[in-house]
Amino acid sequence: MLVIFALQETIISRINFPIGGFSLYIACLMVVLAIEDRTATLVFGFIGGLILDLSMGADTPFGQWALVMTIMGYLFSINKESIGDFSNAPLAFIGFIGVTSAFSILIFALIGSFLGQEMGGISRISSLVFANAIWTILIMPFFSPLIIKLRNVLLSSRER
Repeated sequence: MLVIFALQETIISRINFPIGGFSLYIACLMVVLAIEDRTATLVFGFIGGLILDLSMGADTPFGQWALVMTIMGYLFSINKESIGDFSNAPLAFIGFIGVTSAFSILIFALIGSFLGQEMGGISRISSLVFANAIWTILIMPFFSPLIIKLRNVLLSSRER
């Protein structure tokens, strides 16, 4: 995840996407949360959020992304059975990743507004959420197989 974060900060964040931005790191973190087991989703959510808090462009309180990603990890862990196995439906998996990454940005904006941050108007937030969902759905078919294969390689023999 640190390599993907470095890629996000050095290359992806410099690209001007039409409509709004795209976060490769959030999308990849959602893939990891979707394929991990119940306890690992909470741990990966929290650690992934802490890493996201280190972003140079984040003008938010430290720990806000950690809170958001821990919430997302919790939502993944309690709904693990209903999420199911996406190995037979890759298009549904990509759609699910697009929706969950957009939902995490929406939760981030809601928590930010509760903390008194100026998040912009509803139209700005909705366009950002929509654009991130669209770009995630378009770009993640190239990255999600790599993430899943890398996870399978990194599993220890005990976890297999």
